Amino acid sequence: MATKTSINPYNGAEIKSYKTHTKTEIQDILKQADKRFYSWRETAFPERKKLMLNAAAELKKNTKEYAETMTLEMGKPIKQAIAEIEKCAWVCKYYAEHAENHLKDELIKTDAHKSYVSFEPLGVVLAVMPWNYPYWQVFRFAAPALMAGNIGVLKHASNVFGSALNIEKIFKRAGFPDHCFTTLKVGSDAVEEIIKNPIVKAVTLTGSGPAGAAVASTAGKNIKKSVLELGGNNALVVLKDCNMDKTIDICVQARFQNTGQSCIAGKRLLVDASIAEKFIKKLIVKVRELKSGDPMDEETYIGTLAREDLAQDLEKQVTDSLDAGAKLEIGGKRQNAYFEPTVVSGVTPKMPMFNEETFGPALSVTTFKTVDEAIELSNDSKFGLGVSIFSEDIETAEKMAFKFNEGAVFINELVKSDPRLPFGGVKKSGYGRELSEHGIREFVNRKTVYINK
Repeated sequence: MATKTSINPYNGAEIKSYKTHTKTEIQDILKQADKRFYSWRETAFPERKKLMLNAAAELKKNTKEYAETMTLEMGKPIKQAIAEIEKCAWVCKYYAEHAENHLKDELIKTDAHKSYVSFEPLGVVLAVMPWNYPYWQVFRFAAPALMAGNIGVLKHASNVFGSALNIEKIFKRAGFPDHCFTTLKVGSDAVEEIIKNPIVKAVTLTGSGPAGAAVASTAGKNIKKSVLELGGNNALVVLKDCNMDKTIDICVQARFQNTGQSCIAGKRLLVDASIAEKFIKKLIVKVRELKSGDPMDEETYIGTLAREDLAQDLEKQVTDSLDAGAKLEIGGKRQNAYFEPTVVSGVTPKMPMFNEETFGPALSVTTFKTVDEAIELSNDSKFGLGVSIFSEDIETAEKMAFKFNEGAVFINELVKSDPRLPFGGVKKSGYGRELSEHGIREFVNRKTVYINK
């Protein structure tokens, strides 16, 4: 039987080894999940609401326990890990309170005596999830899926199996019936066959482009619904009339929180040339103040990357961009899985730090002379997850929003996910939406009902 071992990226210590599920065990888990679906879909919304509120309470009650597992497994600084658990409680509470209204029958006036659309669960939904937000990525799928009457089966990243099993435990402690939500301890090589299994009715993936393409291909060949939330290369567009100090604070958070390991991080800073010199000087002061160290230390803001190879990949992107003519303003050094907070200026669209997704604490800076040039630079990306625009002229900035080829436009704020708003991208950032009313309706059968006397 194969095993997967979780390694602490900060000190290299082995945390725990997990025996992976065999094909027979996978089939048994899927059968149990399918069996549970037929009773779970019959539960009324008030019962689901009670259980989901229990899940929110469990997350709040044992926040530190769950956060510490996350920090040990993938290196997220503990204060940020606690914030992630608290956000998971929020999404549980949101869907507990709003799912029934989101899924109420939609009456449509026709020549029938009565006609409407009902929103009914599909069945067992597979979630393929990444390590960078090991709880949040899962809960933003699981809360709406379970409230809609679906069953969740999780294939998590192999380095965060402890967090994955914690999520299963959270739902059990909340009182959900057995097999409503189950973690599969499997590697990526098992995903294709699981998607092909007729028990699985749909699949959602958050992860890399190649992983998304593979999942979408298998789902498509088997005529199954899929939702993909993939990479991003978000621009931070800084106009000359911005509030400079506030903008710098937001840009630092947008790039460096979670040690830069976020698909929606602001990775490309596009700043008006007329304010660039002053802006960069102030930015460097703020970046220099970021405290690196042990992720378990509450004062730490920059931890390690989740694996050393990720730091090596980032190092190459930075080095190749410098070799192509960019300028190192601060940082740039790597030690094992740790990479210094880094700012590189003079980055052009032909350099890796501009045209590739940088998954770590490194910010590229590119200047522009006109707003049209800024929009063109922002759109010069295969990704389309989100963009931030900074300007004191909110009315003009809002009028520009439609020109950005993105899933989200945030004005004077970093791009972030919110249970009340749809989340997702365009182009190579994927398709479909999570969260809000739009997200809960992704994995339902929109059934037309037509009645005549």
